[in-house]
Amino acid sequence: MDDPKIDTSRVRKPLSDAAKRALAEAEERRRVAAAEAEAAPTEVGGRKGPEPTRYGDWERNGIAVDF
Repeated sequence: MDDPKIDTSRVRKPLSDAAKRALAEAEERRRVAAAEAEAAPTEVGGRKGPEPTRYGDWERNGIAVDF
């Protein structure tokens, strides 16, 4: 039977070499993406918040207009 005194929620299996490589590659991609985002020029006089054209439409004063 399981011993209620032992906390097994923090026990993890050791990672394989492939999993370690995948995590390292993902971290490198995140680092490169962050560096590129930091180096990108900032928009002057643009709208605040997320890019409004990310879903293919533009919202202005609560009215959505499709392109």
